Amino acid sequence: MEMKNLRKHIRALVTLGETEAPVISCYLNLESGVSGYRKALDERIGLLRKSLDRDTRRYFEEALSRIETFIATKLLPDAKGAAIFSRGGDQPFFRSLQFRVPLPNWFGVDSAPNIYHLVELKDTYPRFVILFSTRERACIMEVNLGDVTEIWEEHPELHEQTNRVWTREHYQHHRKELEKQFITDKINILGRLISARGYTHLILAGDQRMTSRVRNVLPKHLASKLVDIVVASERDRLTDVVSAALVSFVERIKLESQTVVERLHRQINTHGLAVIGTVATLNALKWGQADMLVLDKSYDPGQGWMCEACKAISLNRALHNICPECGSEELRDLNVKEEMVRMAERSGCRVEIVDHNDVLMRFGGVGCLLRYRMPA
Repeated sequence: MEMKNLRKHIRALVTLGETEAPVISCYLNLESGVSGYRKALDERIGLLRKSLDRDTRRYFEEALSRIETFIATKLLPDAKGAAIFSRGGDQPFFRSLQFRVPLPNWFGVDSAPNIYHLVELKDTYPRFVILFSTRERACIMEVNLGDVTEIWEEHPELHEQTNRVWTREHYQHHRKELEKQFITDKINILGRLISARGYTHLILAGDQRMTSRVRNVLPKHLASKLVDIVVASERDRLTDVVSAALVSFVERIKLESQTVVERLHRQINTHGLAVIGTVATLNALKWGQADMLVLDKSYDPGQGWMCEACKAISLNRALHNICPECGSEELRDLNVKEEMVRMAERSGCRVEIVDHNDVLMRFGGVGCLLRYRMPA
């Protein structure tokens, strides 16, 4: 799946209108086959059947049957993760997504789809490009969400059957010149692709001799995008090359997320365009100030509530029976973390998920960079 398609799916999920029927959000880790998810799935289904009232359980079973049918018949053999959303009732809804990268096992029921794990996937596996080169071949691969979506490949014409009167020195010089031209051609193609498609990360892969030659002649605008060099041989399958590149790429993305927190911290220290903490972040999202939502993976503010009448949000359900903003009694429980992510996606605010940062956790695990500051 391409990133642009995932964004469209997320947009459709966050704008899905609510009905009296709940939405099941089902995430599956398919790396180990059925044994990797079935037990956890059955435990969650059993628990929810006991916790839901009779009317809700009827909708639940209707939505669940579609999920079970899909799992039994439509899972792709090379998929490592699946996200399935289903709703019954008068306005049924069903959407299934499969990926070449893993997702956690997670199963829940709510009035709206749970999108956090899709947003985390989008943040962890953005597009990047691999230039794979050996003495016998070269190809450029676009990787989207862990899946190769396009390949540009060419084999160098090294003219092995040359005139026998050539000396060994002549032949070696001829081969080097052809390799040099071959590398130059591939770099030119790579440059045009990166310029046209907006890639921000590049990985070189191949034998050490060729990757070293490529690295030495990369122009500055391409060298600045280089993430790592992965050693691979002509005998390696492209899928193995991509898997090795993914490991390196994900580590780079983790480092870049730490840099975002450093930027957030500097803005907080200098009274710049940033806020930190759950309440301040919620307000920034509510008023459209947020430019980037920054979440620690372990951030868990728990349940809050939302007023159906005025859309006010508060963190502590136990403190209120009526909305202090408008006096309405139409309050519903709310997963605060999930609502933050929904608000960000609806407003076009970027989301950065950080794999633990001590500075961020000292302030509760969440903050955001701002587009502008509200008047006092």
